[in-house]
Amino acid sequence: MFGTTPNPEGITSPAIDVLLDKVDSKYTLAVFSAARARQINSYRQEMKSGDQNVTNIGPLVPATPEDKPLSVALEEIAQDKLSMSLED
Repeated sequence: MFGTTPNPEGITSPAIDVLLDKVDSKYTLAVFSAARARQINSYRQEMKSGDQNVTNIGPLVPATPEDKPLSVALEEIAQDKLSMSLED
């Protein structure tokens, strides 16, 4: 097979249908996952710098340093490790 892979990775895992069941819209999913990905990225930077004052929470699912923060955030949402609430 040329140009394709039989087991695609990325947004197909977790499936978009599973993710959309957890939130009310695609927009909400994008904002929620992006905010969590920024937290994960900040956590990794704090750990890398050796800062003793860690202010962010790390990944809530098994993740390697090579995993992209957005992929980790989407996996957390799919596994119900996070819940979202709207603030006024």
